[in-house]
Amino acid sequence: MTDGLQKLFGTGGRVKLLRLFLFNPRQSFGIADVAKRARVSDTEARHEVVLFSRVGLVVRSLRRGAVRYSLNPQFVYTIALQNLLLNAPARGADIVKRIRGTGVLKFVVLSGIFMGDWDDRLDLLVVGDKVKERALRERIRGLEAEIGKEVRYALLTSEDFLYRFNMNDKLVRDVLDYPHKVLLDKLDLGRNK
Repeated sequence: MTDGLQKLFGTGGRVKLLRLFLFNPRQSFGIADVAKRARVSDTEARHEVVLFSRVGLVVRSLRRGAVRYSLNPQFVYTIALQNLLLNAPARGADIVKRIRGTGVLKFVVLSGIFMGDWDDRLDLLVVGDKVKERALRERIRGLEAEIGKEVRYALLTSEDFLYRFNMNDKLVRDVLDYPHKVLLDKLDLGRNK
């Protein structure tokens, strides 16, 4: 996926690392962990983290003798950068394309971080039949590396989802009663799109 933000911010690695810190504000990371989670080289991770430290985006700390980096809670542009880098409208269309080949998709909904809610229970609800869970998990991991945050998702069969929907199940209500965006609705539930 070509992300226009890569051109604006210089490199794809920089965008991935920005997202990692911005979307995990309460976590601290070592360089090796940063590189692994963002799927960049250790050298690139080190270079970018030093740059982020110089501009005040991240702060350095020692934890059990190891150097760790975390988002600076005092950084003035945090919210603006989070909104810019999440880029939810573009991510929405992209997510359906990414997971399309994993099975017969019936209903896909974005919520949580894609709607600006960082503490929501679920970010993505996928309803489908004959979905290959391993393939879905791999595609979501690729998305996680790009956005820099673990995507909390649930996969339900059509039958299970419809049962839960009709029973007002808490998981389904937590997604559909709060800000969300329906990306795909082959179940014809008539939810907002």
